[in-house]
Amino acid sequence: MKLQYFTILIGLLLIGCGSPDNQQAVNLETAKDSISYSIGVDIGKNMKTQELELNEKALFEGWRSAFNGEDLKLTDEDMLSALNSFRKELQEKSQQKAKAQAVENLSKGEAFLAENAQKEGVVSTKSGLQYKVVNQGDGPIPTIKDKVTVHYRGTLIDGEEFDSSYKRGQPTSFPVTGVIKGWTEALQLMPVGSKWELFIPSNLAYGNSPRSPGGPNSSLVFEVELIGIE
Repeated sequence: MKLQYFTILIGLLLIGCGSPDNQQAVNLETAKDSISYSIGVDIGKNMKTQELELNEKALFEGWRSAFNGEDLKLTDEDMLSALNSFRKELQEKSQQKAKAQAVENLSKGEAFLAENAQKEGVVSTKSGLQYKVVNQGDGPIPTIKDKVTVHYRGTLIDGEEFDSSYKRGQPTSFPVTGVIKGWTEALQLMPVGSKWELFIPSNLAYGNSPRSPGGPNSSLVFEVELIGIE
């Protein structure tokens, strides 16, 4: 029975790890050397990100035994059971980490928005959206049914940039309803030609989604330039 490893990472770990007792400098002279090294770097980054705690000697011994066709110290069933338990442990750790991050992000976001609301020029709406007019245009204001063209820059509340149409060198277009709630609300207040800063609480951004820039419950900041209505 062939074991179905739960991620490509574990398979790469078994293939890519070298003996902990034979750690010597390696010269990267061939394409195979570079590929092997690149896989090793990828493994290391993944292990660090996932905070994997593995026994190097046991891992290498398992790889060596399998590679050389030697008798294995565990049955397929035992190994499958161990890997399934490991997968469950990783999932639980990931969920706990996400919950802790969500609580921390929510607290930091609330504190940031409370302080930001007191700053000169910042307007707060009933929904919790905050905005500041950088430049006020004199064009038409989009409706809920419109499609708009904008330039934008998105950052976390600590100023770290996560997206920018300016860097891509071209504006982007989308329906007013095709974006996060904070954007949909703001766009229906902005005349064409305006540039605003938007300060968006997590519930008007990506909420508790782990895919949110900055992680779950992140409040986000955007610089938005409304170029036109299509």
